[in-house]
Amino acid sequence: MERFRVTGGTPLVGEVRVTGAKNSALKLMAVALLAEGRTTLRDVPAITDVTYMAELLRRLGAEVDRDDDIVTVDVPAKVRFAAPYHLVRRLRASICVLGPLLARCGAADVALPGGDAIGSRGLGLHLAGLEKLGATVTVEHGFVMARAGRGLRGGNVWLDFPSVGATENLLTAATLADGTTVIDNAAREPEVVDICRMLVRMGAKIDGIGTSTLRIEGVDGLSSTLHTTVPDRIVTGTWAIGAVMTRGDVTVLNGRADHLEIVLDKLAYAGATIDTADEGLRVAMWDRPRAVDVVTLPYPGFPTDLQPMIVALNAVAEGTAMVTENVYEARFMFVNELARLGADVRTDGHHAVANGRPRLSAAPVAAPDIRAGAALVLAGLTAEGETLVSGAHHIDRGYPNFAGQLNSLGAHVVRESDPDHFDA
Repeated sequence: MERFRVTGGTPLVGEVRVTGAKNSALKLMAVALLAEGRTTLRDVPAITDVTYMAELLRRLGAEVDRDDDIVTVDVPAKVRFAAPYHLVRRLRASICVLGPLLARCGAADVALPGGDAIGSRGLGLHLAGLEKLGATVTVEHGFVMARAGRGLRGGNVWLDFPSVGATENLLTAATLADGTTVIDNAAREPEVVDICRMLVRMGAKIDGIGTSTLRIEGVDGLSSTLHTTVPDRIVTGTWAIGAVMTRGDVTVLNGRADHLEIVLDKLAYAGATIDTADEGLRVAMWDRPRAVDVVTLPYPGFPTDLQPMIVALNAVAEGTAMVTENVYEARFMFVNELARLGADVRTDGHHAVANGRPRLSAAPVAAPDIRAGAALVLAGLTAEGETLVSGAHHIDRGYPNFAGQLNSLGAHVVRESDPDHFDA
């Protein structure tokens, strides 16, 4: 196990490039299962979750190779349909193989997934939607077992909540179903749009891309393709918030400002100067930021994955602000760790109220998940002394070369072994 040793007091200044989105690349790898042949994905981030997904696809019969930021998935004519627990438990995104396997094989046995401990993320919408498409779905012995022996058929599905995962599974299943499927209240995240565009490249017929109503006309088969992953808006937002927290000046190359409109609006309210261009965006902060109220919502609302960073920003901002979490009920678990750095943050249900302090104080803290871990490192950059952030492996799941990129921006972050780690 490893940790980050973070020396506070230095602003982030310079240029950093974001690669493809974690929340898209993992799903695109699963989408490749829908077509026999070699699919090539470009701009795939060098994160551990990609390694886990590659191992899962190999278990299902595909050959997966990686060369820098290019991943090739060679899918055989016959695909296995059982995704075992020892692989699935490593990442939540593994549930996204459910739709492709059911569409391609008429069957799917997928272990209930693991991933970050940020709250209950039930699969009810996934399973009910697949039943609307003619599948028989049961949960037995820790596995989702779906069957469509006579093939899937088009249907109308209304999602009670615009779940990204449910939208993706229903979308991929519907591409090879008999007839037309309409998904209402579908997720509109850029990563869902990215999946739609790749499916269209493969021969799928999808209308309403980018809207809350997707209409999919099933086809007999899809073809392998070449696709470039959409840039990671969460990593982009992390660098933008880091620039504001440390009173720095960061240019995020390949960042998409149009995917972060509400986030950038909040940072502008905090006092940041924001410039956008075709090649990316620049965020600069010269004074202490103002605290900002935030409410997390599905896209195009403020993303829940950036909530830990905005709480950390409010912890060092001028004034008092409240952050309301509407997506994952356990996402404030990291606040206790932030308090160890001297932050004055109180939680009440799905609200977190921060009274900003001019500076935090270094302390050992533990990263409970990907985004909270990144937020704690950013908080450490604003603290006096050296902050030790254990659980580096969590951050590795979403941020390629996090310490190296921070250091390229002038930070002092050392990755080292964690002699204090122990397994309970």
